[in-house]
Amino acid sequence: MEYPSIIKLSGERIIIDYCLNGSCDEAKSMARNICLEQTVEFPEEFIPEGVIRDQIVGKLESLESISPRRFLAKISYAVECSGSELTQLLNLVFGNSSIKPGIRVERLELPGSLYRLFHGPRFGRKGLRDLLGIPERPLLCTALKPMGLSPRQLADLAYQFALAGIDMIKDDHGLADQPFAPFRERVELCAAAVSKANQETGRKCIYIPNITSPAHLIMNRARYAKQAGAGGLLISPGLVGMDIIRELAEDDGLALPIISHPAFQGSFVIHPDHGISHFALFGQLVRLAGADATIFPNYGGRFSFSRDECQNIVAGTTVAMGPLKPIFPAPGGGMNLQRIPDMLEVYQRDVIFLIGGGLHQHGPDLIENCRYFLHMVSGL
Repeated sequence: MEYPSIIKLSGERIIIDYCLNGSCDEAKSMARNICLEQTVEFPEEFIPEGVIRDQIVGKLESLESISPRRFLAKISYAVECSGSELTQLLNLVFGNSSIKPGIRVERLELPGSLYRLFHGPRFGRKGLRDLLGIPERPLLCTALKPMGLSPRQLADLAYQFALAGIDMIKDDHGLADQPFAPFRERVELCAAAVSKANQETGRKCIYIPNITSPAHLIMNRARYAKQAGAGGLLISPGLVGMDIIRELAEDDGLALPIISHPAFQGSFVIHPDHGISHFALFGQLVRLAGADATIFPNYGGRFSFSRDECQNIVAGTTVAMGPLKPIFPAPGGGMNLQRIPDMLEVYQRDVIFLIGGGLHQHGPDLIENCRYFLHMVSGL
């Protein structure tokens, strides 16, 4: 069978590091299968000679042993295979191969042409600091909870948090458009409450509503939040897709910081031999999409992330990725004020400390608890 010629390719390659589990021979076979599966998905013996075989099919650039029965494969793909779309880029990186065991995406190395397409975070670390007027110390964030409170009750909490010195007040990720706290009413009241507190304190606290929702509603909710006075947007890419972050980040009419929440992404990272590394998923990919901060479970909380895994996420938020701005790591999940000194040793200044229920547990006076939280990091 004859195949028509295709356009001349640029020669630019996307390089992905995969951790493969098995013997050396098994790893070589897995790597070869990835090269085919992620591109042509076609019997190797029938692949046409020329550009398709030489450039479209993935190339195994190197394979090295990193421990007994664990190998690191560097596989490259023609940049044109990404189709200039984030969705297809993700498909190219780990589409069908994500269905096979023993394969883990560790790291992405992207060519310059992709950074001309994907602009990444609008604010990044410095931009978010400038917005909040906080040049050095860690940023403080909390969540409005528990689910079941009315919009006025949530707004009262938001007012207290802002009055006491919290920098970022986000919806809990489970707040959507439930009858007990409808989205529009909640956003309007909470944004107004934070604005009132800011007028009294002179600070620049921002309210960040959760706009995770059915696809046809996301942009409408984002625009309503902006109109109502929200200072940022919370989105769960595991539920709505990574590309929606890109769309939000690139919208000049919104121009708001975007916070990525990890809901529904746990199964990508919790198995050490399969999925996507913490570094790549919570560091590189959400940053490439355009998030300005990435929420993830802190070590020692009610989730299973280790200290090393959290440090790998931090590395992913700052690793060189062309012109993309570094973003804030935002560890949370069962944290309390007693953990802050240890966390400061790990994360240093460039971190968003996210404490929700722990602020209520510290003592009977919520405002004093928040002020103590601020005092703990103010000397840095």
